[in-house]
Amino acid sequence: MTKYFNDHPIMLVEDNALDLDLTLRAFKSQKLDNPVVVARDGEEALGFIDKWDNGAPLPVVILLDLKMPKVNGLEVLKVLKQHPEYKTIPVVVLTTSAESSDVKSAYQLGANSYIVKPVSFEKFIEVAKHIELYWRVLNRPSNQ
Repeated sequence: MTKYFNDHPIMLVEDNALDLDLTLRAFKSQKLDNPVVVARDGEEALGFIDKWDNGAPLPVVILLDLKMPKVNGLEVLKVLKQHPEYKTIPVVVLTTSAESSDVKSAYQLGANSYIVKPVSFEKFIEVAKHIELYWRVLNRPSNQ
C-alpha cells in the first residue's frame, strides 16, 4: 500500500452528533491508519477548499451527508465536482435518505458512490470495512 493512503485523511461531513460518533467508532474499530477530519455542516466542508489551496493534505475520500444546515450536501458535491483541482477526490454520499430523487441527483452531480446509513452499529462496522477495502486498497487516486 502506498504512503498516500496512510498520510491523507478521510473527510467526514456530518452534522448529526450521533451519526458522527457512530461513524468515528466504526472507523476506530477497523483501526484505520488515516486521520479523520470532520466538517459539521456544508459550509464548513466548503471551507476546506481554502485549506487545500494552502497546502493541507487532500482527503483520500470524502464521506458526505446530504441533509445538513447552511449548505446541503448536494450543493457541496456540486461545488467540489466543478472545481478544476478537487473534482477527482472521491465522494461517497453517506446519508439517511433513500429517496430516489436524492440518489439520482447525487450521481448526476458526480458522486462516486451512494450509501444509505445503516441503523445498527454492527451494520455500520460492515460499511466501514467496505469503505476501507475499496477506497484504501482497491481504488487508486488520480493524484498519487
